[in-house]
Amino acid sequence: MRFLAGLLAIARLSSAASSKRGLCFTPNEAHPQDNQVWVKPGSDLKWYYNYQSLPSPAYASLSQDDFEYIPMMWGVGSNPNDTTFYDQVKKLVDDGTKIQHVLGFNEPDGPADQGGSNIKPKDAAQAWVANFEPLGKMGIKLGLPACTGSLGGLPWLKQFLGNCSELVSTGSEKKNCTWDFLPVHWYDNFAGLASHIGERRATWPDAEIWVTEYAYAHQDLTPTQEFYNQSIDYFEKLDYIGRYSYFGAFRASKANVGPNAAFLSNGGKLTDIGSWYLGFNATGVNPQSGKGAMAVPSVVLVGAGVAAGLVINLF
Repeated sequence: MRFLAGLLAIARLSSAASSKRGLCFTPNEAHPQDNQVWVKPGSDLKWYYNYQSLPSPAYASLSQDDFEYIPMMWGVGSNPNDTTFYDQVKKLVDDGTKIQHVLGFNEPDGPADQGGSNIKPKDAAQAWVANFEPLGKMGIKLGLPACTGSLGGLPWLKQFLGNCSELVSTGSEKKNCTWDFLPVHWYDNFAGLASHIGERRATWPDAEIWVTEYAYAHQDLTPTQEFYNQSIDYFEKLDYIGRYSYFGAFRASKANVGPNAAFLSNGGKLTDIGSWYLGFNATGVNPQSGKGAMAVPSVVLVGAGVAAGLVINLF
């Protein structure tokens, strides 16, 4: 009975309302109706980003108070001093959109063929000074570049901040670049996730952490759900986790992190994880099902182990 009560308590927690929870949005052109699932009545999602500097047309009718849009400067072009991102965000503000946060570069330490923006720290620092520093002066809160979960992420970030400091310092007066929160990405087990976040907090003890991409990639359904529920519990209990966005807002057939991590089944129905994330109850829909639905177990255990990998682009 105690075990059953524990599972029921965790299930209630996994679907509980949260002001931290947001949407990592990747539009579905083949099934545009999917885009509206995330903002259906009763959804707990409070904010979203789309890897771009302008809001998604799918949510044009929603105010910033209803569904906050957070622009991202995904990467850096041939001219790191280009201010297109700053100009576009400033225009949004000037036109009346209440932009409160912006996100830095997407996985700049990662290669392009793995989804990274592959930026040298010194180029990223130039782009930061040109685009983010002036936005910070406007009162917009700045999120540092979100590095990969590989071992190369932390060295890249330290090098970037060092390069950035050199650019804003004058003479003997040393200054640091402005930033307000630290985004992280993670795609392995829970123990690794907690260790990864702990490493960032050990380096920057006062940092607010945003987990802007995460999942337990390419796992069977049970460990995927276990990880999901354990991570939600963890994020909600820690005050320094400012926000989080699970990487799963797509159909299982399109999931590059494995079908069991997806919010929608192959047939477009909310899976347990998808429904929990929106604040609703379990659906019992198998992620890999088509038009039908079949019941699947939903339990929670502790993950173990730490992911390994090394992608460094320092110079």
